[in-house]
Amino acid sequence: MSTLLRRWLIAGMLVWLPLGATLLVIRFVINLLDISLLLIPESYRPEIPGLGVLLSVLLVLGTGAIAANYIGSKLVVWTEAMLSRIPLVRTVYGGIKKLAETIFSEKSVSFRQPILIEYPRKGLWSVAFVTGDPIGEVQDKTAEHVLTCFVPTTPNPTSGFIVLVPDRDIIRLDMSVEAAMRLVISLGVVTPEDVARRGVRVVPGADPASEI
Repeated sequence: MSTLLRRWLIAGMLVWLPLGATLLVIRFVINLLDISLLLIPESYRPEIPGLGVLLSVLLVLGTGAIAANYIGSKLVVWTEAMLSRIPLVRTVYGGIKKLAETIFSEKSVSFRQPILIEYPRKGLWSVAFVTGDPIGEVQDKTAEHVLTCFVPTTPNPTSGFIVLVPDRDIIRLDMSVEAAMRLVISLGVVTPEDVARRGVRVVPGADPASEI
């Protein structure tokens, strides 16, 4: 009887824990987007659930439409020039803008390639993500071409370590970024299905196709 109750308890937790966490995240996002309702005077503010989400989406789209044309782009440049003159603001704004440009750029490869690297020491493998291709002094002072890689911590992937790894020592994974992130968050319990179960050991720097 105790074994049956334990099985039921685990099965119930597997249903409610992810469902509850999902609902909490959605509620947090909706409450955050509802802040846009503050733009409407309180006397004219309708009590319609989800209106803040719609207003936020329209606000972002409208801002993008304005910033994409010639006059709007000049206005953005002028605003950024003003912000760059404020000591604390220019540091925060400049860093966040650079991060946003890196992530949302169509040519960006940030977090679009899950990989395996030997970290924290040789013989131990960690799941990581390619976040950039360093240039300038960082690349000039290394003996070979390196990639900037982010190694997330478990179960909180928002923190982690930045390591510069030679390109030849990286094993690129076939799994998606979402699947690799689920692997990290679940402490390795939720493993993605093998894309091709060939049973071939991949050597760092080697072409996987050559091993078949």
